Amino acid sequence: MRLSLEALLILDALDRHGTFAAAAARLFKTASALSYTVQKMESDLDIKLLDRSGHRATFTPTGRLMLEKGRVLLRAVSELEQQAQYVESGWESKLTISVDASVPFALLTPLIDRFYEQHQHTQLLFRHDVLAGCWEALSYGEADIVFGAVQEPVTRSGIEYRPIGWLEYVFAVAPHHPLASLPEPLLREQIRQYRAVVVHDTSRHGAGTDLRVLDEQKMLSVHDFNAKVHAQVAGLGCGYLPRYLAAPHLESGALVERRLDTETRRDQAFMAWNEKATGNAAMWWREHLQNFDGICSVYSRE
Repeated sequence: MRLSLEALLILDALDRHGTFAAAAARLFKTASALSYTVQKMESDLDIKLLDRSGHRATFTPTGRLMLEKGRVLLRAVSELEQQAQYVESGWESKLTISVDASVPFALLTPLIDRFYEQHQHTQLLFRHDVLAGCWEALSYGEADIVFGAVQEPVTRSGIEYRPIGWLEYVFAVAPHHPLASLPEPLLREQIRQYRAVVVHDTSRHGAGTDLRVLDEQKMLSVHDFNAKVHAQVAGLGCGYLPRYLAAPHLESGALVERRLDTETRRDQAFMAWNEKATGNAAMWWREHLQNFDGICSVYSRE
């Protein structure tokens, strides 16, 4: 490569300190060695970086371009060196965490902030999955850690999991929905007559699951729980919602809770990880996701 990082460092020092003598002192080299390196790059690339006609060398337009673009390269090289040392010390360059749609992302932002205060070189990738899609992301190597996954854990070898609590649901409808005025408990035959709003399972390799109340019930499928809330508030259908998510709408009267002739629904939620995810970042997140401020606002312990 004819482009020399050493020459780019010299151009940077020359711009910052004004003369070859001052730049040489900064780089612990002689002024003649610096001048030779710059001249060699000019010769190799057939360009003119410095105008030496005056008392002090000044940058030509080409030299100024090389200086500005060179600084970008120098920063990139410095960051690459730091990242290589970071990875060598056991920290991953990237960590992918799948978060179930039932988890409010705001719950995790304090943890993300705390992590980046200490470990800036690991890139965090959060992906949004629903129901079986979380387990699938882990099974197919698309995520290193899963948080908030519900339903039954996968039993595939190489995957470990820990329960983090229970996600409790409430069956809710808009006040103007026909089910709102029927006597409790609501019967299965009554509910079957009305559309259920469900969050679409993101599983791509399996049949997936949903939170419909009854088989053969008509349904409106939406992409996340916020859309599900809006659809039910609008009276477009009925269905279960995480209690924490429905609570403000129940309090305001935008939704009403209805009791069914079946037991209260809840799902055990899990954190899971691939056994191959043994880096320091994965260990940090596994430790902190099991118990942190705010988790009890979403999951009950019993």
